[in-house]
Amino acid sequence: MVQPSNSVSANSAGSTNSNNNKNNIDIYNIVTLVLDIALLIFKFWVAIIESIVKTFVPQEVDVKGQTVLITGTGHGIGKELALQYSALGAKLICWDVNEEANQQTVKDIKAYGGEAYAYTCDVTKRDAINALAEKVKKEHGFINIIVNNAGIMPCHPILEHTETEIRTMYEINVLAHFWIIQAFLPDMLARNEGHFVALSSCAGLFGLPNLVPYCGTKFAVRGLMEALSEELRHKNPQNNIKFTTIYPYMVDTGLCKRPRYRFPSLFKLVKPTDAAASIIRAQRTSLEHASIPRDYLYLEKIRRLLPRNAMRLIDSFLDVGVDSDK
Repeated sequence: MVQPSNSVSANSAGSTNSNNNKNNIDIYNIVTLVLDIALLIFKFWVAIIESIVKTFVPQEVDVKGQTVLITGTGHGIGKELALQYSALGAKLICWDVNEEANQQTVKDIKAYGGEAYAYTCDVTKRDAINALAEKVKKEHGFINIIVNNAGIMPCHPILEHTETEIRTMYEINVLAHFWIIQAFLPDMLARNEGHFVALSSCAGLFGLPNLVPYCGTKFAVRGLMEALSEELRHKNPQNNIKFTTIYPYMVDTGLCKRPRYRFPSLFKLVKPTDAAASIIRAQRTSLEHASIPRDYLYLEKIRRLLPRNAMRLIDSFLDVGVDSDK
């Protein structure tokens, strides 16, 4: 049976319209893609230029009048951070498991007119962290800056680490970060402001003998901070909560008992006062990552580009590391 000519014409016209619509959609998608790529290139170079400017002309935010919570303030870097933040006019909330040492830090701050409050806290206990966080918020209001500094560093071969030692290391060096973040992040999200600073380590950049579990904890800190920053950025492109991860080289706090280096003048221990000053500067200039000394972070990036065997030759020549504490 022969189809009527008007039906053929209608089908032909419909097919033509369909093809035209498809072509229009294809052209629209191509134009949109080209514009998106052009915008991406523009934003990419703006970001590069902004980063260069911030590197050479950093702008430090004022912490005067802000409330800073630091864990592990009884000694070492934590104590120096508390003293130096206080000297800048911040109010300090000091957490440490060692009540006596922590109280001494607060006394030292108050001795020259600073404002500080000591709280005893075992950061391995999530319930204790949550209860203390609520208490601190009721007594002091919004916490602007939180520095997760507390950590332990047993140094010996992997087969000499006990189960308890490894679990405790992860509870203090890693899990405590999660519990503290979960306790204080909701308030920061509500106000869209705040700053978390996490102490990783150069052992979170390079794997080292006698520090296998410790390196694992510090690599974990690096990962959780990067992932958290990205999670909040995707949820809210205008997110204003900042994250800074610090990678200190060996600091002279007694934590690293038997450091080893072939060239002491090149790899001498960092003073706690210098480490604290560098950490505060990184936080005040909103750096996402900072090593102490600063050039170690760049060395790590170069190291990743080189063949592994070549880097091992350099590592063996420099002979930098930590001997077993047993």
